[in-house]
Amino acid sequence: MKIVNFQSQSGARVGVLDGEFVVDVLAAHQAGSVFTPENAALLGNTVSVIAHWQALRTGFEQAVKNSQLHGAGRLNSQAVRLLAPMIPSSILCSGSNYLSHNAEKANADISGKEPEFFIKTGDCVVGPGAEIVLDRILTQKLDGEVELAVVIGKSGRHIPKEKALEHVFGYTIVNDVTARDRQVRKRPDGSFWYELGRGKFFDSSAPLGPCITTADELGDPQDLMVRSWVNGELRQISSTSQMIWSVAQLVHFFSVNVTLRPGMVIITGTPSGTAWSTDAELGGKWSGTDGMVPATGYLKDGDRIVCEIDRIGRLDNTVRELR
Repeated sequence: MKIVNFQSQSGARVGVLDGEFVVDVLAAHQAGSVFTPENAALLGNTVSVIAHWQALRTGFEQAVKNSQLHGAGRLNSQAVRLLAPMIPSSILCSGSNYLSHNAEKANADISGKEPEFFIKTGDCVVGPGAEIVLDRILTQKLDGEVELAVVIGKSGRHIPKEKALEHVFGYTIVNDVTARDRQVRKRPDGSFWYELGRGKFFDSSAPLGPCITTADELGDPQDLMVRSWVNGELRQISSTSQMIWSVAQLVHFFSVNVTLRPGMVIITGTPSGTAWSTDAELGGKWSGTDGMVPATGYLKDGDRIVCEIDRIGRLDNTVRELR
């Protein structure tokens, strides 16, 4: 099942992407009483739905079936404005998680040895079709990174790797937008160090969507093709099988620090092909393959960046310079 948020006349609503249609779950319920009154009260936002999924799942399935049979709550997806499928409380981020990305850039001391742990929050999130803000006061080197995002569905701390996927509700796409000139700093001796706070955490630095594909529908998270394009040029292509640390390992890793709770998100790193790889000033060394086109510069006003992951969809955003 593919869970979405969309804009209705009364505000954001939770829906299900069903082929070329969006099913308005609340409207389907109002037409056919697919939920108990207590469960209908839990439909206010996606995080609530995730936290109570075991109680709500049958109702969601019935809502989709009713919409197919009778048209209740069935909306043409082309006429619906999708929002970010959720606003997570925390986005736990793993950097340098693909060997191909490590090979093309200046690395931190722990690159390839353990996940590079940094954090974004829901304040960074924008949805499909929303603008990515280019603030020249903050950065002259805005870059994008397609990443698989893991949506937690079950609480846990010190989760063993063998049970980690039991805590996953589903998966979505994130564009880990980065201010490279804030992230990567050069020492007098020519070596580099990272400042991940200002380089990663800012307005619109986490486009998210277009949907959350539930774990049972997506299947193996280590068998997904990952791609990104800028203005139609293929910048990144790889497979999640090339991750250094698997989804299960990352769930275990982050759960050592904090209790993972429903609605939290883990993002899993990006493969090679970012604009950073062509920036020798910041230690980049491009090594793309498979028809990838090297960037001739960083993101600029009007650029369109599309991120795609198998069995989830495409996340499409445009860059707009703040004036």
